[in-house]
Amino acid sequence: MMNFTADRLLLFGATGDLAQRMLLPSLCALDHDGLLDPELKIVGTARSDMSDAEFRNFARAALEKYLPAGRRGGMADFLNRLSYQPLDATTIEGFDELAKKVGKPQKGLAIFLSTAPSLFEPTIAGLQSAGLAGANVRIGLEKPLGTSLETSEEINDAVASAFSEDRIFRIDHYLGKETVQNLLALRFANIMFEPIWNSNYIEHVQITVAETVGLESRVAYYDDSGALRDMVQNHMLQLLALVAMEPPTSFDSTAVRDEKVKVLRALRPVKDGETVTGQYRAGAIAGKSVPGYDEELGKDSDTETFVAIKAHVDNWRWNGVPFYLRTGKRLPERVTEVVIQFRPIPFSIFEGKGAKTQPNRLVIGIQPEENVHLSLMAKVPGLDREGIRLRPVPLDISMPDAFAGAVKRIAYERLLLDLIVGDQTLFVRRDEVEAQWEWIDGIRAEWTAEAQTPKTYAAGTWGPSAAIALAERDGVTWHDE
Repeated sequence: MMNFTADRLLLFGATGDLAQRMLLPSLCALDHDGLLDPELKIVGTARSDMSDAEFRNFARAALEKYLPAGRRGGMADFLNRLSYQPLDATTIEGFDELAKKVGKPQKGLAIFLSTAPSLFEPTIAGLQSAGLAGANVRIGLEKPLGTSLETSEEINDAVASAFSEDRIFRIDHYLGKETVQNLLALRFANIMFEPIWNSNYIEHVQITVAETVGLESRVAYYDDSGALRDMVQNHMLQLLALVAMEPPTSFDSTAVRDEKVKVLRALRPVKDGETVTGQYRAGAIAGKSVPGYDEELGKDSDTETFVAIKAHVDNWRWNGVPFYLRTGKRLPERVTEVVIQFRPIPFSIFEGKGAKTQPNRLVIGIQPEENVHLSLMAKVPGLDREGIRLRPVPLDISMPDAFAGAVKRIAYERLLLDLIVGDQTLFVRRDEVEAQWEWIDGIRAEWTAEAQTPKTYAAGTWGPSAAIALAERDGVTWHDE
């Protein structure tokens, strides 16, 4: 493993949306907290022609817009770390100038690559030609990494031609979220969950990633991608792997990722009738009318903006437990959550007294609120002359309340810091990516074979009615409250 803390950070796509909203604010916040090495220099590169001073002004504007005022202390010192080199990544000529700008790192160089997939191969070739791919260089790759197993392998081969796997950091920003990591703490730091985290006690699992937004600025990308490739292939399958994985032997990158890969390889190929796709039409979100996908796009399209899947993990722990996944745009609320639905108790001693029991349910909220909610059965107070009454009572842990005073960090803060210091635990390994794509490609092939096209749903609803039926056929109701 490459154990060095980089003293140079090279940001590709440094004038893009991600850099403005996430990368520059994250780095400034880390600097404010004293977490960046004093020697770290940050070089931005993109097509735009800018001087160092112009880039610093650009960065200042992004920080003032996107970083909370309380975390902007020492902004001038942070801006002094920045410099900029224009580059057209499609030609090899500019890379020597870029290497000059980066200079010779004392310890090592970390590269963050946030570019269009078509630029991956020429960029890697350019980095190699300019001596920016040596043993003391590691690279972070932002998605999308291909649109299928085949295209993903091409990109991975191109990167592997210059960088060994222990120097490649594939980013899934969901893994940087505090609650996603808390999922592991919940499972593996508490004795009461692991013994019942299996098919004997769990009836089903639901994973929802719902967005209220439509296409916004991602029209061309999204129409080529769709909900399955944009959300399920990466974020949702990573969440599923964390929920379903066996206990790793330690919290290090190899052990954690070995267990995730086993889950992804155990996913049963999806059959006809186990998926529902949808595309939103005009409707209302939060009382405001919004246009349909076809209107935003300006043409008809078969791209899905909603997908629901009934998945199965074929192994000892999860045999017979369905995992219901759903994600979509223009849904009623923005929410990412994991629901663990436990089985009913085997026998109720209270039934003769007229009391009804409900199975326990664990809800792990990831966004917008980070919380853990466990419903337990309790007796309603009273003398019970008419019979005993039971009711579910929530046991709530709100993360911001439980850890008052803790700074709410941007997911990219942790990921950028881990890239700089070289910790791969929260990054995705090549065999994980390829196992994910293999399963996703199987679903797309099934859609093609069945000539499945998206059903329409009104913006502001929970997708097509067929998605409700997908769960209700099994007596399951989606967790929508």
